[in-house]
Amino acid sequence: MASDEVLDTAALLAWPVERLRGCLVVHSQREELVRISPDRGLVLEAAELVWATPTEGALAKARELATKTGDIAGLSNVDFELLALVLERGVILVTDDYRLQNICELGGIAWSSVATEGIRSMWSWELRCSGCKLVIDAPKKPFPGRNLGNCRECGAELALRRRR
Repeated sequence: MASDEVLDTAALLAWPVERLRGCLVVHSQREELVRISPDRGLVLEAAELVWATPTEGALAKARELATKTGDIAGLSNVDFELLALVLERGVILVTDDYRLQNICELGGIAWSSVATEGIRSMWSWELRCSGCKLVIDAPKKPFPGRNLGNCRECGAELALRRRR
């Protein structure tokens, strides 16, 4: 039986195996775990985690919510899928990721921390040119890396900045 918690990778790395038993995770976390800590990935095979894939409808809701705050550009694909799974199942997200916590606060989604205190306030983000300071519309999907592209006006790098 699945628990009422979706765990981000920080919990998979930090918590004892017994605490993980029955918790929800997404399939894309397997690759992330193998990359970060191959030994821990093997240990987690015994944790009886519930591996799930969010529906297209849940992914659309996650995209809409993450776009409202501008956090979508800073989310990894794994983070995006975790958010979608939480929205689909109506459960708690356990994460130390401040972007995910910010989105949860905005969306009224329950969350708890793995090992940090968590956010103290909500922020909104915008994609801004580092050269001409043009503000670009928020992307519609997460960026897999840290390269957010270049400005269509001056060609300088785009960066995520806190909206004022």
